[in-house]
Amino acid sequence: MARVVGLDGSVERDVNLSATDVENMYRLQVLARTFDRKAVSLHRQGRIGTYAPLQGQEAAQVGAAYALSPDDYCFPTYRDHAMYLTRGHAMRDILLNLSGAGNYVDREDADGLRTFPPTIPIATQLPHAVGVGMGAKYKDDDCTVLASFGDGATSEGDFHEAMNFAGVFETPTVFFCQNNQWAISVPRERQTASATIAQKAQAYGFEGVRVDGNDVFAVYSAVRDALARAKGGKTLLIEAVTYRRGAHTTTDDPSKYRDEAEVESWAEKDPLERTREYLESEHEWTDEDERALREEATDRVAEAVEAAEAHDGYDADAIFDHVYDGEHPRYARQRAAVPENPDVER
Repeated sequence: MARVVGLDGSVERDVNLSATDVENMYRLQVLARTFDRKAVSLHRQGRIGTYAPLQGQEAAQVGAAYALSPDDYCFPTYRDHAMYLTRGHAMRDILLNLSGAGNYVDREDADGLRTFPPTIPIATQLPHAVGVGMGAKYKDDDCTVLASFGDGATSEGDFHEAMNFAGVFETPTVFFCQNNQWAISVPRERQTASATIAQKAQAYGFEGVRVDGNDVFAVYSAVRDALARAKGGKTLLIEAVTYRRGAHTTTDDPSKYRDEAEVESWAEKDPLERTREYLESEHEWTDEDERALREEATDRVAEAVEAAEAHDGYDADAIFDHVYDGEHPRYARQRAAVPENPDVER
């Protein structure tokens, strides 16, 4: 069976975090939820494209990304906006991506590219992550790779191929599954006969760990320990048990396939409330601290929206910039075919 961390309802406290770190992890969760609610609203207003809400998964994303060092690689999913925020990416850039005008990361600094853009096809980032881990191992690069994905990804062939390669070649990879219970409209128990996702690791020769994904400290602790072991060639699979409280995307209606009572029961395990209660009991967090934090988060999101919507867009030539390392022989003809004004009327 898989090892279990923090699933008894308690808060994982043995994490060697300073009061500042604890507060920062809470700030990031609040910022992520504030951003999430605004993004849903922006989509409904037609100001961004289809959006994948993350409410309920803040602790899993922040806790995992917070455990990474700047030199570690991170492969998030399309729902992992909180991971990007935790890794230091500007909220404006996330919004530009959602509006179709950017790609999350600054590709001009290739050497500093340690957090990759999300891939939309399910699980396709996992073989890429293992490949990066293999490359890092061959180059003696002192780093690890965190590959994030949802429970639905475990039904894809890419997941199994990546797990197999990682196990055989002992790559410094941590597979981080956010089991939010639903792959769009398919519940976890309809996807697999395995009692847990974590135990799937055994078939590939490494350990699986099951952690309370709504406890940011338990997630941080599990990922921190897994990253340390991965540097020694010990691949791990972590199953963070959490819940997607919103829709799969803003084009989805979850009321068609799940019961509201289920959503309400998971709301009682809200990751933000659990972190706040810990701050109040252990670090003298006050109502005034809370009000100030919420106001700051609202202001930061508003500023990011304003900055993103003030963006003039990119020159059409930018579509050629990162396809090949140099100037391809076909570029001259293709550039000439780009219309002078490629804007499409809305």
